[in-house]
Amino acid sequence: MDLETGVAQNPIKRESWRTVLTLAYQSLGVVYGDLSTSPLYVYKITFAGDIEHSETNEEIFGVLSFVFWTLTLVPLLKYVFIVLKADDNGEGGTFALYSLLCRHARVNALPNCQLADEELSSYKKDITSPEPTSFGARLKSTLEKYRVLQRFLLVLALIGACMVIGDGILTPAISVFSAVSGVELATAKEHHKYVEVPAACIILIGLFALQHYGTHRVGFLFAPVVITWLLCISSIGLYNIIRWNPMVYQALSPYYMYKFLKKTQRKGWMSLGGILLCITGSEAMFADLGHFSQLSIKVAFTTFVYPSLILAYMGQAAYLSQHHVIENHYHIGFYVSVPEKLRWPVLVIAILAAVVGSQAIITGTFSIIKQCSALGCFPRVKIVHTSSKIHGQIYIPEINWTLMLLCLAVTIGFRDTKRMGNASGLAVITVMLVTTCLMSLIIVLCWHKSMVLAVCFVVFFGTIEALYFSVSLIKFLEGAWVPIALSFLFMIVMCVWHYGTLKKYEFDVQNKVSVDWLLSLGPSLGIVRVGGIGLIHTELVSGIPAIFSHFVTNLPAFHQVLVFLCVKSVPIPHVKHEERFLVGRIGPKEYRMYRVIVRYGYRDAHKDDLVFENDLVCSIAEFIRTGKSGLNGADEDATKECEEMTVVGTPSTHLDGIQLRLDESENASSAGTSELREIRSPPVTKPRKKVRFVIPESPNIDSSAREELRELMEAREAGVAYILGHSYVKAKQGSSLVKKIAINYGYDFLRRNCRSPTYAFRVPHASTLEVGMVYHI
Repeated sequence: MDLETGVAQNPIKRESWRTVLTLAYQSLGVVYGDLSTSPLYVYKITFAGDIEHSETNEEIFGVLSFVFWTLTLVPLLKYVFIVLKADDNGEGGTFALYSLLCRHARVNALPNCQLADEELSSYKKDITSPEPTSFGARLKSTLEKYRVLQRFLLVLALIGACMVIGDGILTPAISVFSAVSGVELATAKEHHKYVEVPAACIILIGLFALQHYGTHRVGFLFAPVVITWLLCISSIGLYNIIRWNPMVYQALSPYYMYKFLKKTQRKGWMSLGGILLCITGSEAMFADLGHFSQLSIKVAFTTFVYPSLILAYMGQAAYLSQHHVIENHYHIGFYVSVPEKLRWPVLVIAILAAVVGSQAIITGTFSIIKQCSALGCFPRVKIVHTSSKIHGQIYIPEINWTLMLLCLAVTIGFRDTKRMGNASGLAVITVMLVTTCLMSLIIVLCWHKSMVLAVCFVVFFGTIEALYFSVSLIKFLEGAWVPIALSFLFMIVMCVWHYGTLKKYEFDVQNKVSVDWLLSLGPSLGIVRVGGIGLIHTELVSGIPAIFSHFVTNLPAFHQVLVFLCVKSVPIPHVKHEERFLVGRIGPKEYRMYRVIVRYGYRDAHKDDLVFENDLVCSIAEFIRTGKSGLNGADEDATKECEEMTVVGTPSTHLDGIQLRLDESENASSAGTSELREIRSPPVTKPRKKVRFVIPESPNIDSSAREELRELMEAREAGVAYILGHSYVKAKQGSSLVKKIAINYGYDFLRRNCRSPTYAFRVPHASTLEVGMVYHI
């Protein structure tokens, strides 16, 4: 099955308004679930201890003013009108910004990058060099020159990714717990604490347990739930404004922020940690951009989400401005401003909205981990695509259960929204700071704007976010330590894995076997050539991997067709089908040795083994048919091999080329049409699945190419064997203590406990052969 046909990217042509409105409707359930549930806990956490609600209403009006301007400046101005424009071929998020910078400034962290990758249409799109005398050109040169700056850029992107993962743990906990807290108003004071935590835990367990079914089965309900919730809180807000304080709109003036800070001083500054939570989920507008379009997300936020949230916060403030003594010891909160007769229906809707918002951030966490893994910064994990039609809906079992356990630990350990809010706030604002820093580089390097504009962007938005960040750090002991601890743990895992992978690749490069050595063995390679196709998996894009020489030294037999296969990721979100395969020949034709490089974007879905095998064989057959010969002899420079690689698409992209057919019996009809001819394998004595190539009538194929195609077909019919290197990595003698700990213990532990390469490549176990080697790095 082809999982990539459902990719929804920003079309170049103008969208119809019907399409825009449809995407805007769908985005409400995916993008805005987290942001829309923030009214459940913002006021409650803000007034949870630092400040008190007084008769003068200066506190509540000041908080409302802060909420209004924070929502206006960060989600509306920063994200909707600026950051959304920095998409990477329609994709958004932290790694999209990092990917853009990698391509514009050549700071790619992937070790096996090639010049051929830069010829990809998505890679070159919208890339122009800055003026040589501009600040952007000097900045580009500096980044390319100093490795330490490149590492700092990668670490910055990984910090953002780690905080997104931390948010995936904290957001479900605070959203569900805050929604369930409405039970507090319906039960006795001494009983509600025994209801909230178990109810929240049951909902969270159910939420994570249902992840493997995918969201596509109930996804059509997400948008109606969020729309119902936003209509509910905006209607209640409008009702409270009209009934309790129609003049509450005056509190939107920035003057009330000044009065608030003047009166409350340090306590008011400390309370900003609660106000910060009103923009929780804003990053999702950019991170989920690939599923929708810029215009649809802008329309949904500006016309519906933003006004609904403002009305909800104004309504709560209007109610509280007339109620200074709250019964049931509930004090400040969302449910106290809800009319008593509506509390139970609103409670149900709030729980559903919290589940939808949690689902979005969990799916986003899966996505960011998949991107980290594709870029070599996270151990291999099992990635299950839960929908064959909708791109991006994935499920990672190991991460899912880890998130669930950590989420339950946070819920049971904290048992109150204040500490959960402090933890969630730090994760949210850190991701925003990372986005601001990366955006400043995007403005100069990618958009070729002046340095002044980039500095203004950083100073304006960075100051706002730094203010909230400082408050969140102050609350380190009150819950903010959780995202720091979680991020530190994930950061160690990512850095150790990336370092070990990089060193392992450097060892492969240094110990690869030259093509000259291979060609000196003659067409038989000095060994017995048996039937079938041997796929030697390697990270190398040139040369012969050491595992091959290690194998033939100990077992002098190999397959009649050898394919050195490199499956690699490139720093773009998607690679088109017609640009997927790079195919070349190693040595003269009679050697029957090929190199195939399969390129995937960091958001591409890998195909299953059978489809991949067929595409691979067809790409080699099409390469043979077109007559591109690659190296013509042993005297050629081995490095020229990369230059002779030919771009070959999948069979679906060259319908006029060679197609592969599988017959279930040997008696399948051999008749062809007038347009097509068939090359079949010779008859065999026992029935088995037949393989045939259907090739176009013209241009004519010479006899040597036909013979090569016939051998390839016979080899495919005999079967495909996957040869993978099973490496044991050890730090070499004389290494520092830190390196020994990182490699001998850290990387080795991750390697032994992550998915094997056979699973990452979706290789059938029955056809797999692993060659063990010890790497001293």
